Amino acid sequence: MQTFSANQAKTQFGHFIDLAQREPVRVMRRDRVVGVMVSAQDYEAMRAFYADRLQHTLERTAAEAERAGLTPEVLEDLLRDES
Repeated sequence: MQTFSANQAKTQFGHFIDLAQREPVRVMRRDRVVGVMVSAQDYEAMRAFYADRLQHTLERTAAEAERAGLTPEVLEDLLRDES
């Protein structure tokens, strides 16, 4: 992964964008990473990956809750505000 300073990213933006089409490019400011530029295609792939991962986590959690006896009715009782 190539690294640019924030100033380099600003002054060489066209080159910066071209590089990001081939590989992620890290942006540093004061010796710390402040961002990473990726291609739109890589960004969409990451979004799809994390959405799929979240969906599987939700399905697994719902199945575990159901096996433990947490039905919608029990959940409603637990969440009911009885103040």
